[in-house]
Amino acid sequence: GTREYLRIYNEMGREVQTRLLGHLFVLLVPEGGDVNQLLFIWAFDSYEARTQRRAQLMSDPVFTEFRKAVRHLLVRQESRLLSPA
Repeated sequence: GTREYLRIYNEMGREVQTRLLGHLFVLLVPEGGDVNQLLFIWAFDSYEARTQRRAQLMSDPVFTEFRKAVRHLLVRQESRLLSPA
């Protein structure tokens, strides 16, 4: 699961994702509970900047190959948009 995903992510996906999305604030793995998950928190200047950067990422051929390589490892994926409190 997560170890294999992280290995492939570090080999194929991390560089292009951070280059195109910008600031990866934190990448976390749980120490208890459901340990087979990853939490990525990205920082963007605005919703519009996020939308533009995500569009670039989804059209990138290197990232497309990464997504194909990890698709079999994904059980569930969700996105949440958060604002400072």
